[in-house]
Amino acid sequence: MNRSKLQTLTPFGGWIQAIPNRHQPSMSELLVIPALLFAFFSVSSSAATLNLSQPLISDGQILISTNGTFALGFFKPFNSSNRYVGIWYNGISSINNTVVWVANRRNPIPHSNGTFSLTADGSLRISDRNSTIFWSSPSASKTFANPMAQLLDTGNLIVVEEAADPNAGLLWQSFDHPTNTLLPGMKLGSNLKTGLSRNLTSWLSPSDPSPGNYTMAIDIRGVPQLVTTGAGSIWLWRGGTWNGFGFTGAGPDQFYDIGLYRQFTSVFNITEEEIYYCFNMIGNAISRVTLEPDGMAKRYEWVASSGKWNIDWFAPRDACDHMSECGANGVCNWSNSPNICSCLDGFVARNPANWGRQNWKDGCVTRTPLECGANGTNDEFALVRGAKLPDTAAATVDMSLDLDGCRSRCSTNCSCRAYASADLSRGGRGCILWTAEIEDLRVYDSGGQDLYVRSLLSQNGSKRKSWVFAVAAVAIVLFLLFISLCIFMVWKHRQGATSPKRGDEMMRELEGGQEVNSDLSLFQFTQILDATNNFSNENKLGEGGFGPVYKGKLLGGQDVAIKRLSARSGQGLEEFKNEILLIANLQHRNLVKLLGCCIHGEEKMLLYEYMPNKSLDLFLFDQEQGSKLEWSRRFQIIDGVAQGLLYLHKHSRLRVVHRDLKASNILLDADMNPKISDFGMARIFTANEAQAITRRIMGTFGYISPEYAFKGLFSVKSDVFSFGVLLLEIVSGKRNAGFHEFGSSSNLLAYAWELWKEGTWMELVDPALGGQFRHDEVARSIYVALLCVQEGPEDRPVMSEVVAMFGNENLVFNSPKQPAFFSMKIASNADWAPFNAHSFNDLSFSIVTGR
Repeated sequence: MNRSKLQTLTPFGGWIQAIPNRHQPSMSELLVIPALLFAFFSVSSSAATLNLSQPLISDGQILISTNGTFALGFFKPFNSSNRYVGIWYNGISSINNTVVWVANRRNPIPHSNGTFSLTADGSLRISDRNSTIFWSSPSASKTFANPMAQLLDTGNLIVVEEAADPNAGLLWQSFDHPTNTLLPGMKLGSNLKTGLSRNLTSWLSPSDPSPGNYTMAIDIRGVPQLVTTGAGSIWLWRGGTWNGFGFTGAGPDQFYDIGLYRQFTSVFNITEEEIYYCFNMIGNAISRVTLEPDGMAKRYEWVASSGKWNIDWFAPRDACDHMSECGANGVCNWSNSPNICSCLDGFVARNPANWGRQNWKDGCVTRTPLECGANGTNDEFALVRGAKLPDTAAATVDMSLDLDGCRSRCSTNCSCRAYASADLSRGGRGCILWTAEIEDLRVYDSGGQDLYVRSLLSQNGSKRKSWVFAVAAVAIVLFLLFISLCIFMVWKHRQGATSPKRGDEMMRELEGGQEVNSDLSLFQFTQILDATNNFSNENKLGEGGFGPVYKGKLLGGQDVAIKRLSARSGQGLEEFKNEILLIANLQHRNLVKLLGCCIHGEEKMLLYEYMPNKSLDLFLFDQEQGSKLEWSRRFQIIDGVAQGLLYLHKHSRLRVVHRDLKASNILLDADMNPKISDFGMARIFTANEAQAITRRIMGTFGYISPEYAFKGLFSVKSDVFSFGVLLLEIVSGKRNAGFHEFGSSSNLLAYAWELWKEGTWMELVDPALGGQFRHDEVARSIYVALLCVQEGPEDRPVMSEVVAMFGNENLVFNSPKQPAFFSMKIASNADWAPFNAHSFNDLSFSIVTGR
């Protein structure tokens, strides 16, 4: 066994002194994830093991794992005088050192005279020169000749017998006693044989590693599920059961990634001896899951290029994640905010008055008592799509049943309220049955799984009533068929053509014979003419660089928006095809819905759902209309656009970069909900693509990022830049590239930067708001916007971080660097020519290649 010499260290006085050659940090820098900032020390080398010949390390010395990934030693949390023994990531920038395990979290050392030692009985011990013991691990049940403590490259501290026999027993390991962090390979769960529970417990505060108020664990009652509890073991958040792909209540971007974007593998193991969850990284990625002092669980990933931790997932993320927000038999849907709760079919609010005040905790009760036949033949089950499965603490599971068998089992049990598949990874194997009330049910826009809930319909009708109902039903069907036939004949006569056919054939032609999974309709030109009254000016909604947009009314009375691509738009068949193929495969409440298309000679038209409030720019940049857009509505629009971009970049079936995000491409529905539109310039990225390059730069002056404008490089960070510009426009009511008085600043970005540096950011706020806004929300919006418009794409956050910053007011990143003002020199490259500095905003343009 090789034994390296321990290196003695001299501690610095504190965090600021531990970062050489840096400026005095600002308050914003001091707030950067304070739980991660500690007084760490530089070291050239050290050993990875302790044994009886080298049994201890003193305060100021450290152990480093063989490959240098982790270090163990004494540390002092920021703003604390107490000292602890912990394990942290080694070799990562000192400002981001991160403790992942603490030994003596309940009993800190008040001075720097501590030692960490290995005793002859195989016990680890923290003591001081007065022989006061502050912490110790259990001693071995039998005597070992040569016990050894070793820090593994996984971050696991183990005590084993130092012997040639590789099967020598493991005496103790830190992975069996996690603190607030789950590392790859570490188990979260319970050993049913030994009674050992491996749970995460938060720190009490960012400067106090003592056990806090929050615990994350696998609850093993009923069907095992992931939960976070607070004081008094009250459930605060429920990640739900494991369905073969992930936890049903952890959302679409949880601990696991699916398909092309998989970065790690997950295991959920249930045996007679053990129930646990763990994950393992693929490749050299560095990731961890941490339960923060505020009860928020977050998955971090280290990004070496930017030197910081990215937040890939966090929970809870909204009110629907709060335990049983809608009470028993209620359904929570965040997309319906602010009225997020509704009752299951056949149920009504238990306390309508409270529900009117948006207090839904009382839940729902049945309209009529449940009555079901003995054989279940009269039972009906309502399908709830995209569900986070309800609380399974009192549920049962039978892995021998498929979905049909599950329905049959539930139908024949009048106590059964609902059923669902247990394991989606095997084609729907296994059956979960709920016999108690449905608790903590929510639905997602994307993700989730199918849940079947018994419909609480009265079954006490007589045979005569059933017969009358059957006769009436047949009569109604015949009448509707007759009416439908009449309508069809009239329509056929008026149109002189057949009904709109599905666009599958055209889609195959556009895509070179590949099938497109969409419900798009291919409309005939005569239908478009009728719908728009021959493209009359009265029906014209507006015009952009692509051409005019008209309001149309289809024969069935549905209002639509028809985008008529002009020859001068620069959008040819490729862009037309691109928009159809992209948006047909994207579904999100903050993306505009494409209904169909029309090709007639050189005419190319797209039909969208009609947005009665048109586009965001018509409100923002008009003084009279701007006063109608109060701050709460603007903040809701900001959140909606951020959620839509996050879906495009991460959660959709395709990884999409929009490339033309701007105010005029944000449409507003009747309730002023934002929907991102115009995907003609969008680009699909594969899992391995970080960025792409093009010689044809298309976008809108004022919104495109500098690396795209001058080098043709674009990525998700290009959309982040555009979002930052849009964010500043929403706050200020001014166009970035418009003709405004910005003092000595060249544009809105420069103006916002100067006001932020001077602490006078309030001057940026749109006067149309009349001073009616939340200062904290406006300040955070400007802060996030400035992070997004930083000149270097590596400095900008990704959209998951943007959403996290808006969802958690306590989350602060680094201070923003100077934005890109488009004042830098153009790269020396003959292939690129600068754009005309006098280009007007909202005109799509191309930078031509040099000759």
